[in-house]
Amino acid sequence: MKVPTLYVDYVGEQAHVARLQHVRQERSEAAVKRALDHLRRVCEGTENTMPALIEAAQAYATLGEMMDVLRSAFGEYREPAVF
Repeated sequence: MKVPTLYVDYVGEQAHVARLQHVRQERSEAAVKRALDHLRRVCEGTENTMPALIEAAQAYATLGEMMDVLRSAFGEYREPAVF
């Protein structure tokens, strides 16, 4: 069985990168930093992370920035190899 390969449209990719750059230029870096710091503090405790994630999204933090915080707090899951 042949597994289909995903091909990303170059024009679509460039449009997405341009939108991301525009968002990063227009957002408040101070608000993003505050929101990500708040998310980091929440991750260190026992609070629900969803409100902090929503706050970060509303401050226009990128998914990658939020995931970096989550990875630094919780690590990255690696499925054990089963032989």
